[in-house]
Amino acid sequence: DRHRVGLERFLDDARVPLDNNQSERGYCWVAVGRRSFFGSRSKRGTEVAAEFYSLAETARRCGKEPRAYFAAAVAAALAGNTVPLPHELT
Repeated sequence: DRHRVGLERFLDDARVPLDNNQSERGYCWVAVGRRSFFGSRSKRGTEVAAEFYSLAETARRCGKEPRAYFAAAVAAALAGNTVPLPHELT
C-alpha cells in the first residue's frame, strides 16, 4: 500500500511512462555482452568497464555520439579541465 501512490503516478501525469521498456532496452546489450567481463583480471577492472558502459549509454540517451563524448572527456582531462558529463556537451 505504501508504494501505491508512486505506482499510480502515471495516471495523473501523462509525462510519466506506463513502463520502462526504453530503459530496459538501453541496458540489454550490457547483459547480453556480460561474457566479455569473464576476462576481467580484477574486480576494479570490471567496475571501470561498467562505468564506461554507463557513460556511453548516457551519452547516447542525451543524443551524443559516445565516441565523441569520450574524445571530449579525454581532451578535457589532458588539458587539466573538469571532465564534462554527457549532458554538458554542446
